[in-house]
Amino acid sequence: MANQSSPSPSPSPSPPRRRTPPPTPQYVEVNCASSGMKRRFAMGTDAGFAVALINRKLKGKVVPASHIEAVKDGEEPIAFGPTSFLSDFGDGWKLQTVTLTDLSSGKSEEWRISTDENAGTGASVPGTARSVSNPITFVYIVKIMFAFILIFVLGAIFTLFLDNLPAFILFLNLKFFNPCMYLPTD
Repeated sequence: MANQSSPSPSPSPSPPRRRTPPPTPQYVEVNCASSGMKRRFAMGTDAGFAVALINRKLKGKVVPASHIEAVKDGEEPIAFGPTSFLSDFGDGWKLQTVTLTDLSSGKSEEWRISTDENAGTGASVPGTARSVSNPITFVYIVKIMFAFILIFVLGAIFTLFLDNLPAFILFLNLKFFNPCMYLPTD
C-alpha cells in the first residue's frame, strides 16, 4: 500500500485577539494639596476617613485638609462629603484635598462668612474638626480641688441643718405658739 499522505492542513489564521481593557485599579489616588504627596485609598473608602488619615500624616506647619474634591479642567469640582465613598470619575478627573485657606481665598463671599461663624465649633465641615487636649495644668488641679471642698462644705452645712431641725421646729413652736395662751384662766 502506498503511503498516502494527506496534505497537512495549512495553519488557519487565528482570529484576532481582542484587547482586554486594562484592569481597573481597586484604589483611588488622592493628591494632597498641602504636601503635594499622593495617597492611595481603596475604592469606596469614606472621604472623611481619608481626610483624617491624610491630616494625621501631615507633618510640620502644613495646612490640614478640610475635604476632598474631584477636579477636571473646564469642569466644576465635585466635593465629597465626610460620609461619601471615594470613587474614580474616569479620564481627566483627579481627586485632591481642599484646605480651608483654599476656600477662603476663593470667589464665594458666602463661604467665608459661614466659615468665620463656625470656626470655633468646627461645624463647617463635620468630621474633620479635631480637638487637641491640653495637658493638665496647675490651675486645672486647683479648680478640681476647690470643687471637692465646696461639695464637702455644702454637705456639712446640710447635715448640720438636718441635725438641728427638730430643735429649730420646737423653738419656733414655743416662740410663736405659746401653749400658755390656750390654758383656761380661772
